[in-house]
Amino acid sequence: MTTLLALDTATEACSVALLHDGRVLSHYEVIPRLHAQRLLPMIQQLLGEAGLPLSAVDAIAFGRGPGAFTGVRIAIGVVQGLAFALDRPVLPVSDLAVLAQRAHREQGVTQVAAAIDARMDEIYWGCYRLEQGEMHLAGVEAVLPPEQAALPRDAAGQWYGAGTGWGTFAARIPVAVSGQSADLLPHAEDLLALARFAWARGEGVPADQAQPIYLRDNVATPKAPN
Repeated sequence: MTTLLALDTATEACSVALLHDGRVLSHYEVIPRLHAQRLLPMIQQLLGEAGLPLSAVDAIAFGRGPGAFTGVRIAIGVVQGLAFALDRPVLPVSDLAVLAQRAHREQGVTQVAAAIDARMDEIYWGCYRLEQGEMHLAGVEAVLPPEQAALPRDAAGQWYGAGTGWGTFAARIPVAVSGQSADLLPHAEDLLALARFAWARGEGVPADQAQPIYLRDNVATPKAPN
């Protein structure tokens, strides 16, 4: 049986989840600015509850962003440290996809317009459709002013709004939704659900390929040498 560990610190929420013998355990806390202190103890507590050593983990999944710069870096630092030590692969997962997967789990919706408040008067935006239990990206993920958000060109049916971008900018997002969860944050339980699909497809990568996705070029692109 596959054993997967998942963790996310890309937003105000800090969460971890574990799959072992087909059973899922998870911890979730909304603790802004405390992720660095709490993440490793949460992982240790979860493994303790499962009665497992860290070495039992086959792969580590993580929220690769978009999200808060510091939060995403915390997750990647911990993931790389653990994965290098264990010689295990990692599974990067989009935090917008995690939001969409959570909206499906909690609300039963199958088409989700995910938006995370990106500060600087912008949102991280991505549209997702459910396919065989897994939220798939329709179009591209982007960082943009709320007024530029749009559904995919072939959009039909009802869409649901999920994420803090809806809480801050709903009046400025020109997209009609059937409902919204404006306070929804990524949860490692849903990250784990997506990671199970990725693992089954053989999408694990070496630890040094655990890279953040910020969507903002001026943040994500290293400066050219002088």
